[in-house]
Amino acid sequence: MNLHAPTGRLAERRLRVLVVDDHDVVHWGFRVLLGEQPWVERCLAARTGAEALELTRTFGPHVALVDLFLAGESGADVCESIRVESPSTRVLLISGAGRMSPHAARAAGASGFVSKDWEARDVAMAVRMVGLGMTMFPPKADQPAPMLSEREREVLDLIAAGSTNREIAERLYLSPHTVKEHTSALYRKLQARNRAEAVQRAQRIGLLG
Repeated sequence: MNLHAPTGRLAERRLRVLVVDDHDVVHWGFRVLLGEQPWVERCLAARTGAEALELTRTFGPHVALVDLFLAGESGADVCESIRVESPSTRVLLISGAGRMSPHAARAAGASGFVSKDWEARDVAMAVRMVGLGMTMFPPKADQPAPMLSEREREVLDLIAAGSTNREIAERLYLSPHTVKEHTSALYRKLQARNRAEAVQRAQRIGLLG
């Protein structure tokens, strides 16, 4: 993915950027990367949704780069909260472990979705483009690979259909213990506490139709 820098008057605009990520290395990496850009007026950083909202209220960032999976909360939910707090702030969702359909990202209020697998310069340019009013939804083939195994997807689909663990075990010819392990893995990957929350979050990031 090779993005081209804006030209003309847009190229002169400096932006306030908010980074929302709870992984230390990624958090500081993005702060350094964006802080070095000549078009960045100020780079702010938060590790939680609450911190992100406080910084949004105080500084009114032009664009927020939000991790799709934050500890204990959904990046899509944080995106919605930021947009409610500051409608002029545009949000670019990013993930290294999952995927999100353009429809689901737009429904959350995001103006784009990119992968942490992108080169640093392309992520920075995507932040800039979204901050300047453009959208950034990569072609389907360029989106991150699904974060769930084939078996986990089957279990998720059956959970969404309302099947119990016993029914899932019978349907997939698995032991109840194995189904429980797959369910626990789903909860962990989706950062959900129960079936309803797992289904809701899977829908929000495009894992379910």
